[in-house]
Amino acid sequence: MPILDPATVSDEATRLPIGAVASYLQEQLGQKLTAYLSGVTDPKMVGRWAAGKAQPRDEREMRLRDAFKATKMLVAAFGAQTAKAWWVGSNTRLDDRAPAAVVRGATDPDMLRFVVPAARAFAGGTV
Repeated sequence: MPILDPATVSDEATRLPIGAVASYLQEQLGQKLTAYLSGVTDPKMVGRWAAGKAQPRDEREMRLRDAFKATKMLVAAFGAQTAKAWWVGSNTRLDDRAPAAVVRGATDPDMLRFVVPAARAFAGGTV
């Protein structure tokens, strides 16, 4: 299956309401992994975001939107199970860190700059 157009995925991640982004990640990766990626300890918060009952803080929203971009490409190429495995496995493009740990620890956009390209490369696209 061909990789999704990165510009289209990026536009979608920017335009979607954060509740829709959280809902997609919850559906594809599960509530626990989505909570971990965003930096919250209570997985139920993801459900509250998805339902529009709460809004994530700016840092968490940034993490969710970048996770959406990577997950969208991975799911299109390989399905949700492989996407989930990619998030928790060590990645040579990220100094052998798990992508989920990189995203969780990000406090500014610069810290996320290699995650989406790593996902795109894994999904078969160019970096």
